Amino acid sequence: MYSKNFLADLYLVLYKIRVFESQCVKLYRQGLIRGYFHPYLGEEAIATGVCAALDEGDYIASTHRGHGHCIARGAKLDNMVAELFGKKTGYCLGLGGSMHIADLSKNNLGANAIVAANLPIGIGAALGVKIRKEKHVTVVFTSDGASNNGIFSESLNLAAIWNLPLLVVIENNQYAVSTPIEQSARDADLYKRGLAYGIESFSVDGNDVFTVYEKTKESLEKCRAGKGPILMEAKTYRHSGHHVNDPGLYMPKNKLDYYKSKDPVILGRKYLKEQGKASEKEIKEIEAVVNKEMTDAIEFATKSAELTINEFLTMVEDY
Repeated sequence: MYSKNFLADLYLVLYKIRVFESQCVKLYRQGLIRGYFHPYLGEEAIATGVCAALDEGDYIASTHRGHGHCIARGAKLDNMVAELFGKKTGYCLGLGGSMHIADLSKNNLGANAIVAANLPIGIGAALGVKIRKEKHVTVVFTSDGASNNGIFSESLNLAAIWNLPLLVVIENNQYAVSTPIEQSARDADLYKRGLAYGIESFSVDGNDVFTVYEKTKESLEKCRAGKGPILMEAKTYRHSGHHVNDPGLYMPKNKLDYYKSKDPVILGRKYLKEQGKASEKEIKEIEAVVNKEMTDAIEFATKSAELTINEFLTMVEDY
């Protein structure tokens, strides 16, 4: 059994990711966010469960669908919204936008717009940990689409032969843009790919925050003991198309309805209420705190300034 406080912390993160993504979709529609925006809606339990198991010194490397990872790792909503707005109060001074948020103060090595490109970054971080003889672990979030990229296999092989403290998490939402996994892999159980490299590999229900947390915690303990790397496939299903302008008409309604019936935020709320014995009032208080934080973040970002031309040119000269 988990404590009420722990369950409340999990639900707060689940709900915060849901609110952030839902509100930012609306802000995108209003023209306040430019460029692509890839919602994490429906996948919240993966980032929440994984990051809840991490120690302060552990690293993460994120993907183009990375807002949930950043929030679960402790990112502040005001700096995140500011980054999406292109404001200089954002995590990357507004220069990175939705797909390039990083926060080195939290050992968040950043989101990455290039599919599978965060894997070698994670390899480097894990190798550094091993060389320094630390007990930290690097978690690389990747995707079903990335698993067909050559660098995915190269990275797994390097991690295996160097015995790195690395946990690779495949967020299998079952589509690479609009291509279903069944059309891009003969065996849709992607965790099996790690077995070919002698890596402990398994699949979990990516919509159940408890399952994700427990298997992550178990995996991290093994990695800290020198028994890594490990590959965890978290099966889930996004609630909409690949990005905010993709209507997702290729997604079968019955399958979407099934996964929405296993909504990770609703499940997290249920756990808090039934196992944590939280009252409806207590849950609504958590939600109110998150809603206010998001409202304040939008106001902060709206009032923030963009980099001036001179500031931008000075940065280009300096680098």
